[in-house]
Amino acid sequence: MNEKVLIAMSGGVDSSVTALLMQEKGYECIGCTMKLADHKDPNAKCGSEQDLKDAEAVAARIGIPFHIADYRKEFSKIVIGRFIDDYKAGRTPNPCIICNRYMKFGYLFEKAKELGCNYVATGHYVRIRYDEEKKRYLLLKAEDLKKDQSYVLYSLTQEQLAHAKFPLGEEPNKEHVRELAESHALVNAQKGDSQDICFVKGQSYSEFIENRTHKKFKPGNFVDAQGNVLGKHKGIIHYTVGQRKGLGLALPAPMYVKEINVERNEVILTDNAGLFTNKVIAKDINLIDCERIEGERRLKARIRYHHAEQPATVRQLDDDTLEIIFDEPQRAITKGQSVVMYEGDIVVGGGIII
Repeated sequence: MNEKVLIAMSGGVDSSVTALLMQEKGYECIGCTMKLADHKDPNAKCGSEQDLKDAEAVAARIGIPFHIADYRKEFSKIVIGRFIDDYKAGRTPNPCIICNRYMKFGYLFEKAKELGCNYVATGHYVRIRYDEEKKRYLLLKAEDLKKDQSYVLYSLTQEQLAHAKFPLGEEPNKEHVRELAESHALVNAQKGDSQDICFVKGQSYSEFIENRTHKKFKPGNFVDAQGNVLGKHKGIIHYTVGQRKGLGLALPAPMYVKEINVERNEVILTDNAGLFTNKVIAKDINLIDCERIEGERRLKARIRYHHAEQPATVRQLDDDTLEIIFDEPQRAITKGQSVVMYEGDIVVGGGIII
């Protein structure tokens, strides 16, 4: 086999074993690490100097060429910039989804073409299958459901799926991945998994935003559903839907953030029951297993990464809008997060909650 594949190597064990597995399948592999932040930046966890060294060491160990692609400006504008803009607009974003969409499967795909590669392979735990009847590539959950990452890849297009490889999707568990790394003496075999948002380090999201923008956000009122003032908040970027802790209020009963009104600079609070609703409207949609949802379709959907799928009825209102009605009300549906729809193991598609 002479097909070339670009391996997105983060310096972690998953992408390193991805390179190993693709090499063993007979592909001509080229390793590439995206440089997304300045090593001198105290907040940088993306592509740290150690990560770059680990990726380069693995590439050398298994005998493949290695490249560094500098996308610091693009990452800052597209991923970090959107993260900040969403919080300023009262939304709660998922920057990992944006990074996958625009960095790994956008800029890195272009890099692969430059290097003459047919495919890009990443360490995500998902699977791809081509459906002969539908004439479409399908995205499926990983064999190891505990590691499944299909939620963050719902935005993949047919073109991207046709040129993507995810060998870890077939692995039984993470322990086996580490065993493979150990058996080939890879330097990062026991390296810990990355946690939380990669560019926020040692500070809260609100601190990161204020430090990045050099701006303090205006205090305003906490109000209840009737508009009664309950106290003062310290700026809308400090809050997200469903939050209870850190409100700084002494109230007779527990209350939670229900909504953020940017125009009035208000944070609306409610009791726990007030957080439940069964309707979601999503924009910026991407459908994988079909061109369009016709009529009503019964599916299961997730409203956040660690949310259990719930049965729902889905309608497509226009080219870029979905309406999802859950059978049972869901807690703390949050603007800016993604809703992702499934039919069994197959990812139907998803969009951004508005």
